[in-house]
Order: sequence, then C-alpha cells, then structure tokens
Amino acid sequence: MSIETAVQEDAVQEDTQLITAEEAAKLIEEGALLIDVRSEGGRASTGAVPGAVVVNREHVEEDFSPESAHRLAEVGGTDQKIVVFCGSENGSRPVAQKLHVLGYANAVHVDGGFPALRDAGVPTTGPTTPSVEATQASTDSVASER
Repeated sequence: MSIETAVQEDAVQEDTQLITAEEAAKLIEEGALLIDVRSEGGRASTGAVPGAVVVNREHVEEDFSPESAHRLAEVGGTDQKIVVFCGSENGSRPVAQKLHVLGYANAVHVDGGFPALRDAGVPTTGPTTPSVEATQASTDSVASER
C-alpha cells in the first residue's frame, strides 16, 4: 500500500493529532522537533519560528522515512515528538498523517497554525517582506503628503 493510500484511509478517522497552540508551545519547550511546512513566501510574509525545520510537504516520505538515504539529520527515532505547523491546520494535517503512517506515533499538528503559535507566545521572527496592508498604508501616506 502506498503512503498516499494509507494517508487517505487515515484521514477518514477523527483527527486525533490536532492539538492547541498552547499544547504545542509546551511540547516545543520540552524539545519536540518543530516542522514548518509553509512556503517560502508564507514564511516571508508572516514570519518564522527560530529553530523550526522547514520541510517541503511533497518530500515528507523522503525526509522522514527510516530507510531513506535523505532522512533529515534532526529526525531521531519514530518515538520522537514532532509538532507540524503550516498557515492553518489544513496544510499541516496531511503531513502529520503521513508521519503517522511512517510510524511516528507522537507526530501532531497545530490548530490555527503559525498565527496560533505566535499568539500562544512561541518566539517568532519576521515578517521579512512588508504585508499588503503595510505597503498600501505607506503608499496612502505618501499620496496624502503631496
């Protein structure tokens, strides 16, 4: 059975891997591996969590499979606590499900994603690019000065 088929079957069940940002913050503080599956643009526009490992959602099997020659150096055994986040739980859920299928029983994902982590007090940096609102406000103030 392929990992995609196993994830689809797993998705039918209740999402027992979804945790609150406060629960995630505690796991992070205790040393859980933090995985950011947002795009580069998403991180640039909203910010990042220092120490989070950036993972492409399309490479989860390659990055985490115990048999993979390209397994990430930060990945320990399948008993490792892993917290996955995206911009929302919709982006992190499939990754957490893939990790579960790969045998990572302690892989969870964050309800509310990055914004919820930031609001729960997890240290963040950025954004590194101005938001659309900030760019518009700057343009508006220049126009009003003329």
